[in-house]
Amino acid sequence: MSDSKHPPRRGDLPVSPLQLRDIGLFGALADDVLEHLAQNLKPMRVEPGAFVFKEGEPAREFYVVLDGEMEVMKKSRSGRETRVAILGPNDCFGEMSIIDMQPRSATVRTLGPARLLRVSTEDMDALYRHDLKSYTLIILNIARDLSRRLRVTDGLLADFTASVLDEYVASSAKRA
Repeated sequence: MSDSKHPPRRGDLPVSPLQLRDIGLFGALADDVLEHLAQNLKPMRVEPGAFVFKEGEPAREFYVVLDGEMEVMKKSRSGRETRVAILGPNDCFGEMSIIDMQPRSATVRTLGPARLLRVSTEDMDALYRHDLKSYTLIILNIARDLSRRLRVTDGLLADFTASVLDEYVASSAKRA
């Protein structure tokens, strides 16, 4: 967490294997693996308005929203921050850091009180050593989610580009 004004508190309620089963990222995992994750992954509470991380910061973990809402902000080249998503329970964010180990690509902050599950690269390494098949399933689920988000973004970009082009053509026709 990067906001010292609102430091996170450890969640007082542990996450259960049943809760993990409802999160798409952990779909198809065996009961013993869900139990292992529930024992090793500790929930944390985050105050309203707290930044979980900021764009450009180093990244070595991702988060799953257990309760609350998160706002994802992205800076343009000119420095203007724009909201690109709102995430809620069972959504994950920051997972690109597990795949590419690059700095954060966006800023994420809470819109209200939130409870998150932090999954670090060390946690993923421990799962890799505990159960390779489950590790692979989680990585595949992350890849599927990233692919889904890319398809949505491609559609939005195509719509935006077509709209700008239509406006350009219409304004050029008026001038002619």
